[in-house]
This record gives sequence, C-alpha cells and structure tokens, in this order.
Amino acid sequence: MTTALITGASTGIGEKFAKELASRQTNLVLVARSQDKLDNLATELSSKYQIKTTVIAQDLTTTAARKAVFDTVQAQNITIDLLINNAGFGDYGAFSDRPLSKMMEMVQLNISAVVELTGLFLPLMQTRKDGAIINVSSIAAFQPIPYMSVYAASKAFILNFSEALWAENKDLGVRILAICPGPTESEFYDRADFPKSTTAFNTMTMASAEAVVKESLRALDKSQSTAVVGGFKNQIIVNLPRLMPRDLLVGVVGKQFKHI
Repeated sequence: MTTALITGASTGIGEKFAKELASRQTNLVLVARSQDKLDNLATELSSKYQIKTTVIAQDLTTTAARKAVFDTVQAQNITIDLLINNAGFGDYGAFSDRPLSKMMEMVQLNISAVVELTGLFLPLMQTRKDGAIINVSSIAAFQPIPYMSVYAASKAFILNFSEALWAENKDLGVRILAICPGPTESEFYDRADFPKSTTAFNTMTMASAEAVVKESLRALDKSQSTAVVGGFKNQIIVNLPRLMPRDLLVGVVGKQFKHI
C-alpha cells in the first residue's frame, strides 16, 4: 500500500486529496496547523477505508517545522510515495497597504515550504527510482496580478520550479506535476480578505475541490508536467497572456482586480 503526505490537509483541496486517496487505499500523512481538524479527518478516513493515517500538526511557515515533518516521517519509517505540497494562502489588496509580515509569511509557506519539503523527499524518491510530487500552483501563475502581487508571483515560482523538476526527473522514475486550479470552493477567499459584498465576487464561478483533485490525479497518471484544472474557462484564461502585450495585460488585470 502506498503512502501520500499532504500539506494543508485540514480543509479545501488538501482535504479532498486526502479523501480521494483514502478511497483508493492510500495511507496518509496529514500535515496542517490544526491538530483537531487533522485528528477528526484521520479518524474518519482510517475508520471508513481501513488505512493508516498519521497526523503531524505543524506551521510550515518555519524551517524548523518543515524539518520536523521530515524527521517525524523518517523516525516512523514511513516511505512517502506521493508528496502533495498544497499548503498556501493568498491576500487581496495593494501591496503597500497590506501587512508586510503577512507577505513574508506567504513567501515562506507558498515558496520556501514547497522547495524545502521537495528538497527533503525528492532524493529518497530518486534513490528508489519511484515516487511523485504534486505542487499546487494556480492559474494566477500565468500573469502578474495587481492587488494579489505576492500570491501570483509565488504561484509563478511554483509553476516554473515544478516544470523544471519534471524535466530533471522524468527519466529517473519520479513524476513531478504542477496543478493550476482557478477559483475553487475553499476557505481561500476568507483568508485572503476578499470583499465578499462585491458583484464580481458573488458571480465568480467556483469549481468543486473534488473535481480539481480528480483532474489532478488523472494528469499525474499521464505523467504531465502541468495541468490546468477546474474547467475549460481556466484554459482560456491561462492562454490569453500569450496574445497580449504585457503592459496591456497587466493594466487590464489590474483594473479588474482593483474593483473586486
């Protein structure tokens, strides 16, 4: 039986990954900040599917927490066959108006945690010549987004990082996949302080997290480097930047997000 480690596993896409993989008889290592939510999810899935679940409550914005996750897994002799770097968050507003501490925390979680956990687990997969890593990027990775500048930049990093690793590892038996969802049903918009009273927010079409997860796992089975998931509209959005001058593109996107 294989084992998957999922970060940000307590809610949203991470939780749905856990449930889908559990239904496929995959043992789970669940990582997030909330001990209670992880314990409840672990109990539910281990009882329903007779799988082994391990809970590691850590705040991955710190290097010590990332190393603690790895050390816990090693100490328990758990082999991670699939690493899902899902933990991350966004923030809405002009960069200069937002708390710098929150921006730096976002960089630590969205970028540094992904790089460090990948750096810790990838060599073990290479040694076995078997394993897979899914890094959760976003359709925001395909163009700069004013008023979500750090978030979009962090997801662009994840996309480029993952595609490069895909090329480095495709002949080594390790699959690397960047998934790029669009708007998805989750707690993302609450944490990002999106103004819910606006028309733009209320008419935003949200994909289900379950659909995003199933599309992502199909893409992994095909050994793709990148998968834009969550509906055909997202395919159009990520390809538009190729057709527009960058100044025009950023200006249009800026106007759209300024009035959310």
